[in-house]
Amino acid sequence: MGKLCLGSSRAELLPLSQEEREREAERRGEFRCSRRPWTWPALAKVATMISWVLLACALPCATDPLLSAFQKGSPQLICSLPGPQGPPGPPGAPGPSGMVGRMGFPGKDGQDGQDGERGDNGEEGAPGRTGNRGKPGPKGKAGAIGRAGPRGPKGVSGAPGKHGIPGKKGPKGKKGDPGLPGPCSCGSGHAKSAFSVAVTKSYPRERLPIKFDKILMNEGDHYNASSGKFVCSVPGIYYFTYDITLANKHLAIGLVHNGQYRIRTFDANTGNHDVASGSTILALKQGDEVWLQIFYSEQNGLFYDPYWTDSLFTGFLIYADQDDPNEV
Repeated sequence: MGKLCLGSSRAELLPLSQEEREREAERRGEFRCSRRPWTWPALAKVATMISWVLLACALPCATDPLLSAFQKGSPQLICSLPGPQGPPGPPGAPGPSGMVGRMGFPGKDGQDGQDGERGDNGEEGAPGRTGNRGKPGPKGKAGAIGRAGPRGPKGVSGAPGKHGIPGKKGPKGKKGDPGLPGPCSCGSGHAKSAFSVAVTKSYPRERLPIKFDKILMNEGDHYNASSGKFVCSVPGIYYFTYDITLANKHLAIGLVHNGQYRIRTFDANTGNHDVASGSTILALKQGDEVWLQIFYSEQNGLFYDPYWTDSLFTGFLIYADQDDPNEV
């Protein structure tokens, strides 16, 4: 191995020293820690390889001087041209396998194949579970009207309606025939007790004595207008009667003797004025009380009109007891 000198008219290959060869081998990565002496054939081969390497490295640097020398006609041009190319060297040992490259992008899908022949029908499988119930469909058209069914039983009667407006007063009736004579003749020597009274207000309070505060007659002053009660002072047989005008409502009224009902009457209002009446005979002792009262709160139709109607309560002694000390 030697040095290639390009500065003179010919290229000279100068031999390299041992130190220079070691530095060159270290630079090229070919230095080995072997101290064995080299043979001349080996040195010749190494020198040839180094010459070619140096020629390849020095060629770019020498291009410019060669071109300038060629233009000037310098005699060094012929000496500086490289010789003919030598034969190719033997192939080197194969290098190690490289790393596996990245996976490429997937290719395009191929064309679909032709449909195969239809296979045979398989065996019938087990029935599946019942599915969920679907939503109800739209309402269909109304069907034809069917025949009327049998008539049902009669329902319960409804509540009575509201009372209408009172009608006009009818004409006065004819006078009745005179009645039969009473069982006794009233003389100046007999005890006397009789009353006839009327109301001045409509619809009194229920279950309390009705106060007839208009006095038509009060023989013996045995009727108390403040309490609405007749108090017996002469024991004996008495006759009681009442005639009550009703309007707008029904009337349920009774005659009470010492807190007990003796008679009770009910009159239904038909939309016009009507009259409810009742009468009875009672045997009274001294201190007994008799009065009238409404016995059903929903049927209190007692009506008063100062211009053309009255409601009356009347009672009188028929005959006194034989041992009555008040009898004259």
